[in-house]
Amino acid sequence: MSRPRRRGRDIHGVLLLDKPQGLSSNDALQKVKRLYNANRAGHTGALDPLATGMLPICLGEATKFSQYLLDSDKRYRVIAKLGQRTDTSDADGQIVQERPVNFTQAQLDAALDTFRGDIQQVPSMYSALKYQGKKLYEYARQGIEVPREARSITVYELQFIRWEGDELELEIHCSKGTYIRTITDDLGELLGCGAHVIYLRRLQVATYPIARMVTLEQLNALLAQAQEQAIAPGELLDPLLMPMDSPVENYPEVNLLPVVAGYVKQGQPVQAAGAPASGMVRITEGEERKFIGVGDIAEDGRVAPRRLVVEHFD
Repeated sequence: MSRPRRRGRDIHGVLLLDKPQGLSSNDALQKVKRLYNANRAGHTGALDPLATGMLPICLGEATKFSQYLLDSDKRYRVIAKLGQRTDTSDADGQIVQERPVNFTQAQLDAALDTFRGDIQQVPSMYSALKYQGKKLYEYARQGIEVPREARSITVYELQFIRWEGDELELEIHCSKGTYIRTITDDLGELLGCGAHVIYLRRLQVATYPIARMVTLEQLNALLAQAQEQAIAPGELLDPLLMPMDSPVENYPEVNLLPVVAGYVKQGQPVQAAGAPASGMVRITEGEERKFIGVGDIAEDGRVAPRRLVVEHFD
């Protein structure tokens, strides 16, 4: 007779993991899930194994709101190697072309300016986007190139940091769906020398504070400390979590009386004083402003629930 599957803890919040280089986002997610002994976990937008930096990992009920972080802006620091183009547009790929680096600073400045603002970007074949139900990188690994449509993205800020020899360093603040590898490859082609990513670090997701990032080494050290002190690991690990509603903290708040909130919890739209005219809202209950979920404003002005927190955890 098989043993019942272990369920894990009901722990709810967002960990801002500083993902190390060489680890896939899913592997990082599984490590955090095990460290927290969480029953549910999900990340909010994959980082390439080569990349480091902020990977928000949602635990428990926070997983219901991870989509809102997928849609948020991101900030990156990237170092490109000039003069070489690779098939993956990064250092993990094979060099497919080498050319001399002979542009001027003025030409570089002009090229960088073409990537600022609203632009169109054709995704790399080495991406997780799907074509006819299959991921693009699966086609690429078979040597097959499939048609990809250009997508609208926004580069809010593209800051030149340094250019030394065959290395170019930039900082990029961009909208969701932006591929830094593709910007690097396209820039290299515009400059006539080719380029690929050799270093990529995600500095920020949405408005999460950089100072709240933690490494796997720090988490493991706290786990060891808890074992030495014979205390529950959660006593040291749980304070590192951001609140479960932090993915939607920038949405306007609609605070409801408990009796009105009861209707929302049953899936019914309600009238709410002070609600905005349209858009998504963060719904709280009572004087304690307890977070109960997110909703949007219906055509008749009522607040309609969209994703709700389970109130009583096992």
